[in-house]
Amino acid sequence: MNRSAQPEAFRLLETGVAVPFRVVKEEVLPAPDEAEFGMRLTLQLEDSEDPAEDAHDLVEWGALGFLFVLALLSFSDARPRGFSESEYREADELGLADFIDGLAFRRGTLHFHADYLRGRRVKTGITVTAEGSVTIETIGRGKAPLRWIDRLEGEGGLRIVGT
Repeated sequence: MNRSAQPEAFRLLETGVAVPFRVVKEEVLPAPDEAEFGMRLTLQLEDSEDPAEDAHDLVEWGALGFLFVLALLSFSDARPRGFSESEYREADELGLADFIDGLAFRRGTLHFHADYLRGRRVKTGITVTAEGSVTIETIGRGKAPLRWIDRLEGEGGLRIVGT
């Protein structure tokens, strides 16, 4: 993502990659077609290096950025399926407007959901609670969320470029 093209999105990225978390639970979600299984990951925002910072504080300063980073990883990893291939562009990016379109705040919980977006089969829902619990749920994406977490933890080369 180009810093000058979307400075607000870049700030969300900078914040999102700085949010500390741990994986609490991994679940494979079965589907009628074995190849279409999904996943549900439960994360907890917490700072093991600074136990004094509670989850509410982490949510306050980092939830929106963390949600944006996960949405961006999901979008970037998504591929076309069926008729959506005609709209698909390899070099496409999730923009801030796309993110806001999928964003909702319901009953004290921040939600992001995307189904198909410009030819990409995203099929991802992400929630962040005030207590710092994060749930990532995908349909038909296999174990893709595990790759996103690996990238966030530095195992896949996720980094802010140009800083």
